[in-house]
Amino acid sequence: MLQQPGADAPNFAHQVEDIRALLDGNYKSADGTALQASPGEDADVELWVFGSSAGPSADLAGRFGLPFGANYHVSPGTTVEAVEAYRAAFRPSRILAEPYVVVSADAVVADDDATAQELASTYGHWTHSIRSGHGAIPYPDPTTTPPLTDTERELVDDRLITQFVGSPSTVAECLETLRRVTGADELVITSVTHKHDDRIRSYELLAREWGIVTPQ
Repeated sequence: MLQQPGADAPNFAHQVEDIRALLDGNYKSADGTALQASPGEDADVELWVFGSSAGPSADLAGRFGLPFGANYHVSPGTTVEAVEAYRAAFRPSRILAEPYVVVSADAVVADDDATAQELASTYGHWTHSIRSGHGAIPYPDPTTTPPLTDTERELVDDRLITQFVGSPSTVAECLETLRRVTGADELVITSVTHKHDDRIRSYELLAREWGIVTPQ
């Protein structure tokens, strides 16, 4: 019902307006037909706009007065510009009186820097599988995977140098710098490792460093 005739992609701003109308319970199609979203209507769902550059997403989130998610973990080189564009375009709404920014980041935390570096050593291989167009491979085992070639590393180097890897204090300090530079209200942290237990441990160590949880 939301597609235009001929399957042309609708304008992004119009799509967001349609979603807002469906959630608010006042959507009508071009011919005046009323539609309801169930579940969803009147569910007090938070609507966010996610973006990676100072483009339409950041501008739209600002103009609509919506919270904005900046994906540093995918496009670290454009995150600051995206946040600045969002804040420049921001207009207060019934949802937000002031801009609200969440910034994502990849982090691998271990008991010491060396262990964390080992766990994260195949992050480039996994990222390369995505960026090269082959699709995400199962996360490689660092104990059996050879290093990236120079050509492979060139494709993913920006992601490698902006991943946060190390002991709890090392990573927390780097994340604080990211928060300060972007002025983020929240950080979304993703830990990607070969073993699930190492992922859980990464989150636990960072949470303890931040005082979110206490050691058992």
